[in-house]
Amino acid sequence: MALLPILHYPDPRLGKIAKAVSEFDDRLRALVANLAQTMYDANGVGLAATQVDVHQRVIVIDTSDSRDQLQVFINPRIIRASPNRRLAEEGCLSVPGVYDEVERPDGVTVEAEDERGRTFRVDAEELLAICIQHEMDHLTGKVFVEYLSQLKQTRIRSRMRKLDRASA
Repeated sequence: MALLPILHYPDPRLGKIAKAVSEFDDRLRALVANLAQTMYDANGVGLAATQVDVHQRVIVIDTSDSRDQLQVFINPRIIRASPNRRLAEEGCLSVPGVYDEVERPDGVTVEAEDERGRTFRVDAEELLAICIQHEMDHLTGKVFVEYLSQLKQTRIRSRMRKLDRASA
């Protein structure tokens, strides 16, 4: 397993649309293991392959307190979204130190495949539902800050550029 470098907003590679996974092989399983290790090392609850410049429809999530309940979603699709919406604070490993409220459906049903290509469904609510939607946004080239006002987006872009320059 290896730690992968996480892209930081506003890197244009975060805007790429991920392609569906068609081969469920050892390379895919290695990607999943590396995504999980990277997410855990960064103290995140979710990570999309897009965030490490791999443009495949793969996300890993662990919302458990014990940090030992990894969930892997390959080629995820939301097949039902609750009509009820709620505001919840979100953060992102690609936008370190930035948190803001985003409104999303408070529940979703997701259909996806596991590392072996087997299809499964998950009914998600609360944090898991938010995390799934957040990570799935990455697969379509969207970062959570894009839900915020233009003013906030401009400030966040400026802040992230300063952080990247300071760490270079």
